[in-house]
Amino acid sequence: MTRAKKSPAKKRSSPSRSPARASARSGGRFPRFLKALLFSSLASFGAATYVLNPQWRIPAPVQEALGHLGWPQPRPQAREPARESTRPREQAPPAAVPTAAPVGAPAQTMFAECRQFFPHSRPPEVPGSQKLREVCFSAFAILHNGQTKTPVFVAERLNRQMLTQAQGLRRTDKFYAEARLPRAERAELDDYRGSGFSRGHMAPAGDMSTPEAMAQSFSLANMVPQDQIHNGGAWSSIEQDTRKYVMRAVGDVYVFTGPVYADKPKTIGAGVAVPSYIYKVVYDATSGRSWVHWQANAASTKAGPPISYEEFVRRTGLKLLPAGG
Repeated sequence: MTRAKKSPAKKRSSPSRSPARASARSGGRFPRFLKALLFSSLASFGAATYVLNPQWRIPAPVQEALGHLGWPQPRPQAREPARESTRPREQAPPAAVPTAAPVGAPAQTMFAECRQFFPHSRPPEVPGSQKLREVCFSAFAILHNGQTKTPVFVAERLNRQMLTQAQGLRRTDKFYAEARLPRAERAELDDYRGSGFSRGHMAPAGDMSTPEAMAQSFSLANMVPQDQIHNGGAWSSIEQDTRKYVMRAVGDVYVFTGPVYADKPKTIGAGVAVPSYIYKVVYDATSGRSWVHWQANAASTKAGPPISYEEFVRRTGLKLLPAGG
């Protein structure tokens, strides 16, 4: 709303003023009146726009007009805080998945029902985690990490007699989710579908010496997402070479197999972590010899020389063998 301007006091006309001067003054007031009218209209339109849409930026000339007309000046608009939107939000980056060796105070694993899979029947001490679970099978034992939904390690005890029995045993290929693990901590069959990764055995099906053990080896608790070429190539060669060594060994050979992760690993499905490396610790209990196969989980990986157990401990923090092993 515009304010009414006070009319200046009228002065008596001087008889000495000529009609020509009066006409000129009257002609000058009319254009000024049109300008004022136009200016007032623009200002009123700008003021109404500002009231109805305060988030819009008002041009400087209109802001000046608002001041002349008595309208409050628009305050500088601070960036509005984020409000609830009906549009789908961008997904936050997934939380970092812990490494293969969980960070925490040392925890002694027990494996009370299947200690036969560990040298001297002594399960290892590992860095603790709230979601570590021990799962016993007839031919292997698993320390499972519910955060990665994969094993920390899978432990086996092998010898010549077992592998002789395993020869010719029919492979079942019936994968299944491990019902003994909480649903939120385990891999499901759908997690691997369409992922482009193999369900890579940690305890190989080729090591299983009974039909029961063969069936159990297809539990997804025994799997990690593995590059398909690596699984069927370099890693398969390592598994076969390990069996060949066991067939030559005098007594029991203990094998630990598991994944190693980057700080922020890729995941498939509902959070199943994809390892950067896969390891296999081999320990001959008779000779006391040990070595570790360390393989990048990639198609380009070739079977190379193993690393020492001491180097493996340095890289992972996992002490799987008894002291001096």
